[in-house]
Amino acid sequence: MDSSAKIISVMKKAKEPMRPGDIAEKSGIDSKEVTKILGTLKKEGKIVSPKRCFYSLP
Repeated sequence: MDSSAKIISVMKKAKEPMRPGDIAEKSGIDSKEVTKILGTLKKEGKIVSPKRCFYSLP
């Protein structure tokens, strides 16, 4: 499973918007890497940011 799939999986289980640090903690991926991947996923439309510094699935 690649990093983006891990992040999406963690977000599916959460059912509420998460901060990048929380995602990094639960996925076991470095927080800087998580931030980069979140930016990419957001551009692709796979995730949304309902409020500043929080991310969730659309």
